[in-house]
Amino acid sequence: MKIFFSGIGGSGVSALAGFMAERGHEVWGSDRAFDNDPYHPVLRLLKNKNIRIVPQDGRAIDKSCDLLVFSTAVEETNIEYKKAWDLNLKIKTRPQFLIDLSGEFRTFAVAGTSGKSTTSGMLAFLMDSLGMSPNFIGGGRVKGFKERNGLGNYLSGKNEILIIEACESDGMIVNYRPEGLIILNLQLDHHPVDVTRGMFQKIADNTSGKVIINGDDRNLRGLRLKDPVIFSIEEFSPYRAEDVKLHPLNTEFVLKGVRFKLSIPGIHNLYNALAAIALLSELGISMKDISQVLPDFNGIERRFDILLNTGKKLVIDDYAHNPHKIESLIRTVKAFRSSVCFIFQPHGFGPTRLMKDGYIKVFYENLSQKDHLILLPIFYSGGTVQRDISSHDLAEELMARGRSVEVIENKEEIMNRLDNWDTFVVFGARDEGLSELARRIADELKAQGLV
Repeated sequence: MKIFFSGIGGSGVSALAGFMAERGHEVWGSDRAFDNDPYHPVLRLLKNKNIRIVPQDGRAIDKSCDLLVFSTAVEETNIEYKKAWDLNLKIKTRPQFLIDLSGEFRTFAVAGTSGKSTTSGMLAFLMDSLGMSPNFIGGGRVKGFKERNGLGNYLSGKNEILIIEACESDGMIVNYRPEGLIILNLQLDHHPVDVTRGMFQKIADNTSGKVIINGDDRNLRGLRLKDPVIFSIEEFSPYRAEDVKLHPLNTEFVLKGVRFKLSIPGIHNLYNALAAIALLSELGISMKDISQVLPDFNGIERRFDILLNTGKKLVIDDYAHNPHKIESLIRTVKAFRSSVCFIFQPHGFGPTRLMKDGYIKVFYENLSQKDHLILLPIFYSGGTVQRDISSHDLAEELMARGRSVEVIENKEEIMNRLDNWDTFVVFGARDEGLSELARRIADELKAQGLV
């Protein structure tokens, strides 16, 4: 089958494209980000999978396409969408295609407003390490899978099991019908909490098997679940972590009498690990077997990605973009660093409007007088969107509350001020340029002998 993916550069769409290409389909695609940047790193990775990348101008859309899959970031006014519509071709959005695809497997979905990428990637990695040969379609790039297929955000296995992220952002989560479901947490992100809770209730109702849920998350307690499998750290539950030791760069804990080591830091990642372990245990995998492979999981790209750590100088790249994720990130760093330069780029005008108060609250409550916050301009990938808010709106309110913050329009200015701090944390979603900025900071510190 010939499948054309419009907006193929996005994390979710590139995972689907790579997965389908590896399963023998003819895959084509386009992305306006590639048109603007012919050296885009994802472009090279997709071409290495024998995926044909073309300009997003509509010329490649013709009757030879059996199916066109559009990223939800591609508007219906886009020339490719209009061309496909005019030719009466079969069209699906990315979530529609993933929902249909998931119906062909024994699907285990991971939901929650934070931690989906890490938990689904961890679950797939553990299953793979345990010889289960799962399929996986995620949003984050699993470091352990990148060597295998370049992209790292998918895995084509021999088993009928499929691990997916069930994202609530587009509302399509209510149409999944998984065999098993993890619900990690519930905070403000793409929608108000009550709206998202309703979506979680629906996918839970649609789940044929076990629903695994965080017993410590108060916002999840309103869900009506039949015989849920509960994991926790604070509340009593069948999968409660004990003897927890949170080290700067890893975590140790005991679960059901078995000692585990997790090679990524932060209490939020401990919750992610408990969810994955609970699901595997409910599938009949022994705790001892899981404990032997868990230390090998070294995380997801851009999730607390340490690019430089000399003891004195530290550079971290992270995907945190909503208040809950940002709070987890700051607390993890502040557990062992007292003076930090945080560099944040809001990931869209709509999300910034929705989460403005949350952003201000999380930065005000978690940054100390020794910390400094640099805000980059709100990420804009093109298209029709109301641009009536800016990073200056956030900065002004934080400065009025006594926090050290500034807006820097040009990333190059940051490179001239690297001797001002020892710790840099670059974070935000969607913009591949953030990782490049973090790498440049790390490389420049080393080149200048500032390490």
